[in-house]
Amino acid sequence: MTLSLPEAPTAVEARPVRPGVTELRLAAFANHRRVRFPLGPLTLVAGPSGSGKTAVLRAYEALARLGAGAGLPEVFPDPVGCVPERSRPDAQHRRGFRIGCTVEGPEGPVRLDVAVQAEPELRIVGERLSAGGRTLLETALRDPGRPFVQAAWHTGGSSSVTRVPLPDDRLGTALLPLRVAGRTDGERHVLAAAEQMVLALRSVYVCDPDPASMRAPVPLGSGRLLPGCGNLADVLWRTRSECVHRYAHLVTAVRAGCAGPVTDVLAEVLGDGTVRALLDRGDGVRTPLGLLGDGELRYLALALVLLTGPGVLEVDPAGEVPAAFQSLTVLADGFGRGMDARQAGELVRLAARMCERGHIRLLGAVTDGTHALGTAGVTVVDLTS
Repeated sequence: MTLSLPEAPTAVEARPVRPGVTELRLAAFANHRRVRFPLGPLTLVAGPSGSGKTAVLRAYEALARLGAGAGLPEVFPDPVGCVPERSRPDAQHRRGFRIGCTVEGPEGPVRLDVAVQAEPELRIVGERLSAGGRTLLETALRDPGRPFVQAAWHTGGSSSVTRVPLPDDRLGTALLPLRVAGRTDGERHVLAAAEQMVLALRSVYVCDPDPASMRAPVPLGSGRLLPGCGNLADVLWRTRSECVHRYAHLVTAVRAGCAGPVTDVLAEVLGDGTVRALLDRGDGVRTPLGLLGDGELRYLALALVLLTGPGVLEVDPAGEVPAAFQSLTVLADGFGRGMDARQAGELVRLAARMCERGHIRLLGAVTDGTHALGTAGVTVVDLTS
């Protein structure tokens, strides 16, 4: 399954301060069955069209949104599309799918597995949170006629478990900080594991730059980059003065990935109040971004994503947790789409450098992962193996 992985550590390492997802499990989801995907700080899922790359990113995004407290109908507007093909209903005409992940962090590896019923009605029918070989939370559907699951979590006091009903349209793990008092060591362990899982999952930025939306001038706004990057000029206008050091790195990255000379990346406000972006070619020549190719625009937008962070991207980080203890995960479908081999290679190397620092992680989908082989710190998962 895996073409290349980062070198294994030669000594026992301390547990990471920033929790991160290290494995994604698709027991039964879309066109995937009983597969495990190792995830590093920078992971590229490679395969031809129809191999299931987008489904991998969609499963990760679903777990992230559930971890942030979103409801099932919001996360799965078309749940039947997530059910594996040729999946047969049981005697009660039920069909569904199962996904899960492992998060490494201060509490060690913590596992989450979720079973979702898609038909005849959408609901969570089972969930398990575990760590250190112990089941910390387990839910099960006992009465199909009621919108609840029976939940049991580890207590470790006079009563070994606590049993309560939880709603069947929310992730129980995300609800634990509101339901567990933390009076015993067992309850504190449950809370710590749940918080590690939620913290790793919730800060996700789904990014798929749309070159067509990036060409025209845009109104000045919040300066936070949207998932399609259509307001790129507005964000460049804001970040040029606020993030001088990182902006210099952006100019260097654009110079390496765009055709022709590049001395600067600019944004200017026009007479109608809109803002447009340009490349300064030197000697007074400036090229509006609208004249660049699709691959150049996607390269520039993704470079900006990698070089900024939650304060610039349209994402909701955990405000109650210091930035030093959390990382942002970028989900990028079509990571190298429209780019030539040189651009794709430069973008992978930039991603590797940024992900190495720990404040950002990336899971991207590519048609061909060979351009990433040999780049230190890159995990390439080949769906054709």
